[in-house]
Amino acid sequence: MTIRNITETDLPAVLDVIHRSFATVAEEFSLTRENCPNHTSFLPMEKLMNHYNWGWLMFGLYDKDRLIGYFSLSEEKDGAYELHNLSVLPEYRHKGAGKLLLTHAKETVREKGGRKITIGIIDESTLLKNWYAENGFVYTGSKKFAHLPFTAGYMEQVL
Repeated sequence: MTIRNITETDLPAVLDVIHRSFATVAEEFSLTRENCPNHTSFLPMEKLMNHYNWGWLMFGLYDKDRLIGYFSLSEEKDGAYELHNLSVLPEYRHKGAGKLLLTHAKETVREKGGRKITIGIIDESTLLKNWYAENGFVYTGSKKFAHLPFTAGYMEQVL
């Protein structure tokens, strides 16, 4: 497996990986276009293209020539980078793909001179929260938004 920078021509495949990966989350938490239209499982191409045009760092994990995983990073303030849309196709989960992507994200942030990675997750996702904790992230709190049918949870890792 190799990690490569995403180009504009890769975006349709990226969107497919994001949709297929986050569909399991949507199903687990009963998220629909009606009750949570902005959930990542329903991400429109226009928004992904905006992220690309804003200069977000985008990376894909490939098994030979097949895109199987993805993440992006946006530079925030004070040396922090936010990790977005870390995703692995369901059939590749629990085989180390997510850890490879996360390790690459940390290395990229360090190379860019960043000092911290932040993430937002579904707070009720104990499995995901525990996975990030096992990989060095610390829980920093949560917030309930009226427009979301779940609680937003926040974690970070100082590098």
